[in-house]
Amino acid sequence: MTGTFPGDGSPSMVRTPRREDVMSQTVTRRGAGPRGPAAPPMPEVAGVSHRFIQTSRLRVHVAEAGAGRPVVLLHGPFQHWYAWREVIPALAASYRVICPDLRGHGWTETPPSGYGTAELAGDVLSLLDALGLDTVALAGHDAGGRVGFHLALFAPHRIERLLAVATLHPFWKISQLAPQGWRYWWTPLVETPLVGRWMVRHVPALTRVVLRAGRRGQVAPNDQVVAHFAAIAREPGHARAYEALMHEYAYHEIVPNLLGRYRPYRLTVPTLMLNGTGDPFVSAAALDGYQGHADDLQIRRVAGAGHYLPEERPELVAAAAAAFFGGSG
Repeated sequence: MTGTFPGDGSPSMVRTPRREDVMSQTVTRRGAGPRGPAAPPMPEVAGVSHRFIQTSRLRVHVAEAGAGRPVVLLHGPFQHWYAWREVIPALAASYRVICPDLRGHGWTETPPSGYGTAELAGDVLSLLDALGLDTVALAGHDAGGRVGFHLALFAPHRIERLLAVATLHPFWKISQLAPQGWRYWWTPLVETPLVGRWMVRHVPALTRVVLRAGRRGQVAPNDQVVAHFAAIAREPGHARAYEALMHEYAYHEIVPNLLGRYRPYRLTVPTLMLNGTGDPFVSAAALDGYQGHADDLQIRRVAGAGHYLPEERPELVAAAAAAFFGGSG
């Protein structure tokens, strides 16, 4: 595994940020993170530096590596920047890789509200503004991919290319998803107000089951990594945020999407979707419906792969990203 955790006997591999990296609106820290020494330790990946950026909306933790054209990687629920640990080094050889923790995740602030897709997209735009970046290539996994699609539709001048991993495009129809409803049997345990945060905090087995069940066709998931994500989830702010993220989508976005919220808009940003044929959460058989709504959308189905492609097939994801962002995908 590329990453390590402090205290496991491995030498520290967090790169100290360069002076020119630290802008006036940032605070650079290492170790315990914004919640103090009681927080789970920051995982470490060779060549990756960390800093905190105060945007116009909230304080964001960012992991960075490499130099060159900027590429932003957005993680999905129950995780944080470390979900991309096996992809970062490969992309950092050619790009400036920027991995923020989304609102309520990792070491970013955990405000009580603002977990809808549009709000999360606004967080990303404010981060780009704080970093002085006009345009970026963007990859997103699960909810991170959903945020990516929203940005590509409503701020296409900021997104050069979009790689959407293990997520749905925004033009799906009920006839496609209704037969897939059984895949989401577990989501009411998280998205139900008050119940969700209690389950995440006090039944860590739920987080572990979700993180393990999403994998297909690979060696068993790393127990240390799963345990880390489950420990992060048990913090009160994170448990509330995970509930809010799931609740916003289930109660406030699915029905408008079914009614065609996105269909009046056209996707003009070149987009590549990577979906595993064994994904238990997002069926690779339910990906049609985009025809007539996108200028350049490609779908690549990864045989035998599950939901957590950046961890299951990191070489494939990194190679696809490098080729696509380079214009040859």
